[in-house]
Amino acid sequence: MMLGKDILSVFVAGHRGMVGRAICRALARTHPDIEVLTAGREVVDLRDGKAVSAYLKEKRPDAVVVAAAKVGGILANRDFPAEFIYDNLMIEANLIEGSHRADIQNLLFLGSSCIYPKFADQPMAETSLLTGVLEQTNEPYAVAKIAGIKLCESYARQYGRDYRSVMPTNLYGFFDNFDPEKSHVIPGMMGRFHAAAKAGDAIVTVWGTGRPMREFLFVDDLAEACLHVINLSKAVYEAETQPMLSHLNVGTGVDVTIAELAHTMAKVTGFDGDVVFDASKPDGTPRKLMDVSRLERMGWKAKVGLTEGLKRTYAWYLQNKV
Repeated sequence: MMLGKDILSVFVAGHRGMVGRAICRALARTHPDIEVLTAGREVVDLRDGKAVSAYLKEKRPDAVVVAAAKVGGILANRDFPAEFIYDNLMIEANLIEGSHRADIQNLLFLGSSCIYPKFADQPMAETSLLTGVLEQTNEPYAVAKIAGIKLCESYARQYGRDYRSVMPTNLYGFFDNFDPEKSHVIPGMMGRFHAAAKAGDAIVTVWGTGRPMREFLFVDDLAEACLHVINLSKAVYEAETQPMLSHLNVGTGVDVTIAELAHTMAKVTGFDGDVVFDASKPDGTPRKLMDVSRLERMGWKAKVGLTEGLKRTYAWYLQNKV
């Protein structure tokens, strides 16, 4: 199936989030003739199976993109584990089952790199899934995302559906969540460094030792990757995701230490004080680097480097959040 040829309408679930917005932008830019369907919670609560099924049967999109999710950083995952597992399980299950009931053949599910074991071999290949213990701080969210992969696998195997999954690495970009209590590392760090630079502070304190390594992907790159995966032929996708019709990693294949990220953030935001690391706070997983060789073999590679992506994101932040 091809966007613009066989797929003329796409329902983007989660269009108000960072990822959903990026996918909508990418579709508008590359396929302006495709009808992009969206529905906020006031239209359909994605946790309500009957409402989701009714909406999909009424609209009958040619494809569904599951970009809707409850997301957050270490603090949010620690404080709201029940919401993270329940909401995400309901959202993905309702959309996948609802798509099947509405006879929608094409679906793309977006997961997260946290699906992999805490001490998985690096870089983390798709085959690392379910080979070890998960990182405890976000285990409920990770379990929900693993369930999403298995739902797509199962509907593909049992019903012949073309339900695909991509697992992005750590994302950042326009419309990220900059709430200091609930944000991920880049927006949280950006807000703190911006405030410190504006106030002329001498020190910015960063959680943890600074030694953990992380990979970061600009969200507009992810959106391009999603459209690329949707456009792959069923035969090509299945050949690369055998034996279980599983998922594809999406990332840059390059990681940095949190300390390196902090110092880059200081330069981008104009903070010229000292960066201090609070080793009493949790580090999380020691390293998270994606093996992106499968997707590269299928013709896609990230384009936006970390420094450039941070500059674009900070420019957006200054225009929209300050």
